[in-house]
Parts: sequence; structure tokens; C-alpha cells
Amino acid sequence: MKFINFFKHLHTVNKHRFKVFIHCAKAGIFFQGLVHDLSKYHPTEFLVGVKYYQGTRSPNDAEREEKGMSTAWIHHKGRNKHHFEYWNDLDMKDHVYKSVKMPIKYVKEMFCDRIAACKIYLKKSYTDSSALDYYIKKRAKDLMHPETAKLLEEWLRFLSINGEKQTFKMIRKEKNY
Repeated sequence: MKFINFFKHLHTVNKHRFKVFIHCAKAGIFFQGLVHDLSKYHPTEFLVGVKYYQGTRSPNDAEREEKGMSTAWIHHKGRNKHHFEYWNDLDMKDHVYKSVKMPIKYVKEMFCDRIAACKIYLKKSYTDSSALDYYIKKRAKDLMHPETAKLLEEWLRFLSINGEKQTFKMIRKEKNY
């Protein structure tokens, strides 16, 4: 079974990366699409993905359920700037870790990543509202810098109302800094 999971997980990672690449090209961040999630091929992430592969959700969730944490996720978020969790640093005034505003190009990639992940896991039940629904359900904005959360939510809401074509047209016009 694990042998088959190796190929199924590899296929899922490749399929996800390809979808993100297409979305990134539409968003005007072509190079980021090319290098998106390369750390998923590192043994620390990939082997966990094989072990916990289900095909309907992230293997990291299953690892968390078993171990109380995900070693693959800890590795992944520390190497991929499109995850808001990467953007935490020590506030020298308050001496606590706080979220930092993300550069636009990484918010764009995060947006593309969320859409692609929803498409991969939801398959035919995906709608243009799926990424927004997931975002609201997981309450990610509570952990993001307020400006980053506001921008991402605006884009996700725009997508849910106007569809991909109009949304990528709008996002592409945003400066990448």
C-alpha cells in the first residue's frame, strides 16, 4: 500500500504544483510558479506525505492527528514565503512574536496556492467560493498581519463573486513588492 501511496502522493504534489504554476502565470509571478513548493520533494516532507496520504486532504492533518504536530508542515512553512506562518518575527518593543506584513508577490502566490489546493482536494465540488469558505472556516486571518489578511480576503471574495478570469486580471495589475 505504501508503494502505491508513493506514486499517488507524487502525482498529487505534481498536479498541485502545476495548477499553482498556471495560476501564478496568470497573476504575473511566473518564476514563483516555477519554484513553488519545491520543498515538498525533500524527504522530511515527501515521506510524511507518502505515509499519511489519503487523497482528500493534506497528509499534514493526518500526521497532526497521530502525533499532535506535523514535522512536514514545520519544515514546509519555514522554507516557503507564500505561507503567512513564515512571516513571524520578534517584535523588539513587546518582545513577543508577531505577524509581519507579507510582500504582495507572496500574497499572490498564497492566493494561487489556496485555489489550487481546493481544486486538488475538492475535485468536482470545487467552486469559486471554495477557497474563501476554507479561509473563513480555518480563521487564518486571526494569525496573519491585518493588512495581509485584508488583502487576501478581498481577493478571495472578489473571486467568489467575479470568477477566476476577472480576479487574475485584477491581481496581475498589483505591483509585486
